[in-house]
Amino acid sequence: MKLIRILLFPFSILYGCIVYLRNKLYDNHLISSTSFDVPVICVGNLSMGGTGKSPHIEYIIRLLNTNYKIATLSRGYGRSTTEFIIADKNLKVIDIGDEPMQFKNKFNNIIVAVDAKRVNGINKLLEKAPSLNVILLDDAFQHRAVTAGLSILLTDYNKLYTDDVMLPTGTLREFKSGAKRADIIIVTKCDATITAQEQDAIKRKINQLPHQRVYFSKIKYGNLVAMNGGSNSTGNKVLDKETTILLLTGIANPQPLENYLITKVKSITPAKFPDHHNFTEKDMMSVLNLFNTIAAANKMVVTTEKDFMRLKSSPAIHILNSLPVFYLPIEITFLDTDKEMFNSQIINYVSRN
Repeated sequence: MKLIRILLFPFSILYGCIVYLRNKLYDNHLISSTSFDVPVICVGNLSMGGTGKSPHIEYIIRLLNTNYKIATLSRGYGRSTTEFIIADKNLKVIDIGDEPMQFKNKFNNIIVAVDAKRVNGINKLLEKAPSLNVILLDDAFQHRAVTAGLSILLTDYNKLYTDDVMLPTGTLREFKSGAKRADIIIVTKCDATITAQEQDAIKRKINQLPHQRVYFSKIKYGNLVAMNGGSNSTGNKVLDKETTILLLTGIANPQPLENYLITKVKSITPAKFPDHHNFTEKDMMSVLNLFNTIAAANKMVVTTEKDFMRLKSSPAIHILNSLPVFYLPIEITFLDTDKEMFNSQIINYVSRN
């Protein structure tokens, strides 16, 4: 595997140069970028997924939801459509994507929209909801056609963008220099035991510019939620050392979740699928068969909230109805005094604009 990555390195340089040239064309206004009067906050990353965009967007929604009218705009990765759509209760994951469905499922009073073309999406939102106070762009750091008023870049504590290289050798979507466009850089998924010295070392690696702020966040896991509202709760709902779980994931990086769960339960049997995977009947049968092979008295299926959105929309979900299936919701929390400073920066930006 390492040899293949080395052999692919020239393609990484070529790809990086193409993306770099595109960014320079935007930087020098040779390709136009659209600004909007409404506050636009972009949340994204330099790498391919797995940095925690969804829980950070949800954090911002909770922060602003009481006093501002909010809309989220995503591309809607994995959906069967491309046009502008506003989420409602009649739509499914295949129509708008798993992350927008998760936003709508948790926050009924916000507008959740998808559009492959973000400029068109924002124009449509403002046309349909002119009283909007703020628009959150999901995974749009490389979408240069929109000039966001505030850009937030996420990077995984366990795989900082400073230690990564371009696709296909590494996971970067663009050269590390792209981080200069960010107003805020958040180091996500930090260990709870991270020290001030470690934070300072990471800040030195990032080498933030005068206009940038660096924050540190960690994952906060919630309580298990039964897939069918409790009707399939024949298994043990409590994570303890008597429990064996089949961990069903279709996310970019399930490792932090595995690391958390292995400290809580007896053992884990993983069932991994690609990121944003739409579960088929064959997939459901393989999960059922794998669950039945687990020789344990207390066993359950545990999945992520994002995977749950796709599972419950699958026509084959009935195959798992006899199993104790639960999802584990997550939130993020900031370390030390970062919470107050981050909150103030977001609120000040929105209120000023």
